[in-house]
Amino acid sequence: MRFSKKENRIGLSPTMALHLLKLAVGIENISHLRELQQQRFAEQGELRHVTRFMPRRSDQILEGGSIYWVVRNFIRVRQRILSFKYVRNEDTGSNKCAVVLNPELVLTVPTRRRPHQGWRYLEESSVPPDLGATMEEFGDMPLEMATELRALGLI
Repeated sequence: MRFSKKENRIGLSPTMALHLLKLAVGIENISHLRELQQQRFAEQGELRHVTRFMPRRSDQILEGGSIYWVVRNFIRVRQRILSFKYVRNEDTGSNKCAVVLNPELVLTVPTRRRPHQGWRYLEESSVPPDLGATMEEFGDMPLEMATELRALGLI
């Protein structure tokens, strides 16, 4: 018996996580992002990023999706998305979307991305691989060096 590309062996559609891609505007490096997020977590009791719109495909994202942060034109790190909430903007009275994040930053292989506004969906097939815990010391390595070492197969 043959299965279509959309079906697995038991006839169900496989679920692939969908992710978000977001520019980390004003962030210099991963240490700067970590420091800023630790401060916000201490103030708010949870880590969240507020954006204008709720993703229409939020159910797919909550099936294991992450937010991939673009730091200085490279995807450098990701965080697991825990939930989405509507929050009210006190100044304008409008509803916004809070993306609630796991505080753990997972380093990824530096991958060049062009700037864009807002967030973008990122399919599972397009995500860069994680560097892994043993690569933590390379997190703030200059991008040119990391890219060259990666091309040589050294990281």
